[in-house]
Amino acid sequence: MTQITAAMVKELRTKTGAGMMDCKKALSETGGDMEAAVDWLRKKGLSTAAKKSGRTTAEGLIGVMVEGTAGAMVEVNSETDFVARNEQFQNFVREAAKLALAVKGDLDALKAAEFPGTGRTVADELTHLIATIGENMSLRRAAHVAVDKGLVGSYVHGAVAEGLGKIGVLVALESDAGEDVLAPLAKHLAMHVAATAPQALDIESLDPAVVERERNVLSEQARASGKPENIIEKMVEGRMRKFYQEAVLLEQVSVVDGEKKIAKVVEEAAKSAGTGIRLAAFVRFQLGEGIEKESGDFAAEVAAAAGLS
Repeated sequence: MTQITAAMVKELRTKTGAGMMDCKKALSETGGDMEAAVDWLRKKGLSTAAKKSGRTTAEGLIGVMVEGTAGAMVEVNSETDFVARNEQFQNFVREAAKLALAVKGDLDALKAAEFPGTGRTVADELTHLIATIGENMSLRRAAHVAVDKGLVGSYVHGAVAEGLGKIGVLVALESDAGEDVLAPLAKHLAMHVAATAPQALDIESLDPAVVERERNVLSEQARASGKPENIIEKMVEGRMRKFYQEAVLLEQVSVVDGEKKIAKVVEEAAKSAGTGIRLAAFVRFQLGEGIEKESGDFAAEVAAAAGLS
């Protein structure tokens, strides 16, 4: 039997916000399986894990670069927010985003690419920057989207400079419509994606494992009501529709106008333009997604950054 440690309980509490004893019981019931324990707490109505799991703590910058029908994005992490305001660091992220566009988001190719004006690769330039600034950094990920015709739009939230910020979004629109139609639509969609963090473009694109897991949790919750199976089935389907409205971009209601589904927003823009518009793809990077920063002494961080320790 897996031993349930205090560290495991703490991790589950951080993930779910549930009480210590509930977390301990959940881990015991699931043999120490962290993800199963999260689901166990959700089924019991003791967790808000789905909402809390998106909280981020890592520092650094998201860099975004767009050229017509193509766009790229990178995430470069640092230990503290002070580095994100450093001009050398910002320049590195900006150049990395440009190069990511050239290598179509291939992270290995990006690291091996020549960093302009240095004679070093991107990976070596990052090592040089680490030595210069005195703080650990990492080029964590890159993405690329493109269409044959149309436009790629972007939005950066929490921007510290043009194309650099805490959340970056790329939206690809495939269409014969002009930029006067596509640019404002792309901005609308990108701002919406930044705010809602959809998991997929459409229902068909959702990870089947995610759908099955959600359905299982909702089924257990519905059965707890004690209602007949035929009623439970209807309850689950209703709740799955709500799940899709929260998780799927085309099913979400626009946060910009608060009324129409995103699918309807695109449809109306196409009707106005007199030609088809397809929302082909989107990518959203939020700084530090999935990274847990070790808690530390903030005063000591400040002193270190100021060279006082």
